[in-house]
Amino acid sequence: MGKPGKDRNKGKSARGGSAAGGGRSRGGKSWTSGSREAKHRGIINLDRPASAIDNDPAEKTEAVVNKLPVKTAMWDFDQCDPKRCSGKKLARLGLIRNLRVGQKFQGLVISPSGKFPVAPDDREILEEHGAAVVECSWACVNEIPWNRIGGKHERLLPYLIATNPVNYGKPWKLNCVEALAATFAICGHREWATEIMSHFSWGSAFLKVNADLLDVYCKCTDADSVIKAQEEWLDKIDAEFQLREEKKARGEVDDVWLTGNMNRLAIESEEDTDDDEEEEDEDEEEEEDDDDDNEEQSDS
Repeated sequence: MGKPGKDRNKGKSARGGSAAGGGRSRGGKSWTSGSREAKHRGIINLDRPASAIDNDPAEKTEAVVNKLPVKTAMWDFDQCDPKRCSGKKLARLGLIRNLRVGQKFQGLVISPSGKFPVAPDDREILEEHGAAVVECSWACVNEIPWNRIGGKHERLLPYLIATNPVNYGKPWKLNCVEALAATFAICGHREWATEIMSHFSWGSAFLKVNADLLDVYCKCTDADSVIKAQEEWLDKIDAEFQLREEKKARGEVDDVWLTGNMNRLAIESEEDTDDDEEEEDEDEEEEEDDDDDNEEQSDS
C-alpha cells in the first residue's frame, strides 16, 4: 500500500474486479510470493473449506435478490471466464452496473492508481456516491488503460486474503466482489459486505478468514492509521514465521498435527482413568471381604 508522499505502487498488479488485490513490495520482498503465503498461515487458517470450492460456478437461480442501498459499478474488460467471474454474476443479479472506458466514477474507485488505502473516513463518499471496481484478469492487468478509467476518489485496498476459488489463500489477489465487500466493511457497513457475499457459495469464507483484519481496519480513522495497522500486522506475520522457523531448526515441534492423534490421546487418558478407578474398586471390595471375615472369626 502506498504511503503519502511515496510511490510504492511500482510493479504492483491491479486492484478491483478479478485483479482486485495488487502486489506490494516492502523491504525488497514481494507480498505475493509463495513464502508470504506460507508465513500468514500461522495467523489465519488457510486450509480450504468446502464452502470455498465453487462446485457450480455458473449462475444459480435466486428467487429474491435484495438490492444494495449503495451504488456499485465496474469497468468490465471481458478477460475472465464468464462462469467464474464475480463481476458478471453481480451484473446478472442486477447488483452492479457497467461503465464505459473513458467514463469516470464519482464514488470510491478501487484502483492501483490510488495513492491512499480505503479507510473509515471514506464512509461519507461511499454512502453518497458508491464504489466501483475493475473486472479484469490478473494475467492481463498491464493491458488495462488505467488513465482512461477511475475518478477523483481512487483508493487502494489494505492487506487482505482472497478466498475466491481461483486465488484462495493468496494475499492481495481479491476478485471483484471481494474488493467491494472489503470496501463496505472497512467503511463501517459490514451488513452490506455480508449481503453482497451471500450470493456466492464461498462468500462467507472471505468475511470469516479476514474477520480479525477487518476489525483492525474498522478501528482506524484515516489512511495513515490503516497503513500503520497493516504494517503492524505484516510485521506480526514475519515475527511468527521467523519463530516457527527457528523452532523447526532446533527440532522443536509446535505443530499439533505432528504430536499424534489428539483424540486418541484423550481416549487413552480416559481409559487409564477408568482402569485406575476399577483397581480402586477392587481394592475396596477386598478390604470389605477381609473385614467380614474378621467379624465372623470374632463372633465364633
